[in-house]
Amino acid sequence: MTDALYEFPLNEKVRTYLRLESLFKQLFYAKEAQNDWQYMQFFEALFTLIDLLDRLDIRNDMLKDIELHEKNLVYWSQHPQIDNEALQATLQQILRLREQLKSVKRVASNLKDDRFLGSIRQRFAIPGGTSPCDLPNLHYWLKQPDALKKQDIKIWLQELTIINDAICITLSFLRERGRFTSITAENGFYQGIADDKNELIRILSPANCGYFPTLSGNKYRYAIRFTLFQPDLKGSINVEESVSFRMACC
Repeated sequence: MTDALYEFPLNEKVRTYLRLESLFKQLFYAKEAQNDWQYMQFFEALFTLIDLLDRLDIRNDMLKDIELHEKNLVYWSQHPQIDNEALQATLQQILRLREQLKSVKRVASNLKDDRFLGSIRQRFAIPGGTSPCDLPNLHYWLKQPDALKKQDIKIWLQELTIINDAICITLSFLRERGRFTSITAENGFYQGIADDKNELIRILSPANCGYFPTLSGNKYRYAIRFTLFQPDLKGSINVEESVSFRMACC
């Protein structure tokens, strides 16, 4: 039986990290584009990511998390059974990210100042606004050799590499804090109390049982409700039977 993994943040910072991670996955998948519509997906993801970064003070949050990771790694290095070679490699990566983040004044500033990206960015917010009649310059770019387009994309993505690296390592540390345990939700409902360090709830649930989990809560307590993908004959959307699942509090 195939399980689906669901992740629910308990604070806005982690919610933002998960959103950025999702956008980066779309962005790096679309960079392998071969057709015009795939390049358009790349620009959609790129501009959504830039818009999100514009509204957030993501640099300072990441710096705080990176510095916390550094302290934890120094503490773990004193453990006699630790893999010191792997720890030192991770610590060097953390230190490099910290210095790079400190040197960044404005996240993705060169992307926002890029003349070509700036000339097409606003049109992507308009339904149907990216047609050749609206953006002849984009249409021209799409007809250039693949090697030229790939080189442009490589340059644009370099501006975001540090943010992506910081997101990846921070979420990796966060996810590794939790271990999955088996839980039963009576009548499709489960309520839990979060401890001070919990920031993320991860749920493994069967993907072929006709229901999925939803979560509401905060850093103090949370409630999980299993919801039917399609309403039953009575029109109810809530699962009324016991549900077994696995959960990790991170």
